[in-house]
Amino acid sequence: MELVIITGMSGAGRHTAAKAMEDLGWYVVDNLPPAMLLNLAIYMDSENTKRLAVVLDVRTRGDLEQIPTLFETLEPLAGSPQIVFLEADDAEIVRRQEASRRPVPLQGTGNLLEGIQAERRMMSALRASADMVIDTTSLTGRQLAHRIAAAYSDEEAEINLTIMSFGFKNGIPIDADIVLDVRFLPNPHWVLELRPQTGLSLAVSSYVLGSNLAGQYLDSVIAMLDTAFKGYLVEQKRLVTLAIGCTGGKHRSVAIAEELTRRFKDAGQPVSVMHRDLGRE
Repeated sequence: MELVIITGMSGAGRHTAAKAMEDLGWYVVDNLPPAMLLNLAIYMDSENTKRLAVVLDVRTRGDLEQIPTLFETLEPLAGSPQIVFLEADDAEIVRRQEASRRPVPLQGTGNLLEGIQAERRMMSALRASADMVIDTTSLTGRQLAHRIAAAYSDEEAEINLTIMSFGFKNGIPIDADIVLDVRFLPNPHWVLELRPQTGLSLAVSSYVLGSNLAGQYLDSVIAMLDTAFKGYLVEQKRLVTLAIGCTGGKHRSVAIAEELTRRFKDAGQPVSVMHRDLGRE
């Protein structure tokens, strides 16, 4: 039996992810106390259930410490359960919780931000052991569902690649599997007519890709990823996020991300592209 644990921060999209798993044909159990996980797995195995997803959160905080031991007892039934941890930054969680007018579980008599920070501390060990961390800060519900489907649909195994441009000055994406730095390439920021444009424009793209190093770098990145993808498939990791960073996330990283996306599409590789920091400069 395949077993996936869906967990993470309140307001980060656990229920959206659970619904996406249900749509894929998984049997989903929400808000299960971890102490009941083994009994559930035994019962579902007796019912010949092949794919089970369980949503865990801090409302059962007293049982969270039991999870590593529980996973050992589950091995005869489900091998090594996979953990999907959903994350979002504090400001976005505050916005979502205020919109729904719901407190977070650990808020108590304190304010919302204090509750979020307490939850983040309590969930840190589970996050560190996660097989997949998805940052939903800038994702819509539909985009999150798509990423879950890319990782857990029963279609023929293949890598589903997301290429994300970003600016180092705004921080490295927390859900990136591979991070590349393209700050060694010529910077269009210092060309006055290119500065107001972005890496989506032909002029900026031509300037960045016209560098002698750009072509060599792209070729080496594709070769490296080809090797990594083979290993990811062996490890049953099908959803991969490649983050490409420059200083501000406006010019070089965008141009390189778009060019890599084009090359992968031409090669038949499932790929999507997003520009995290475009418009933030």
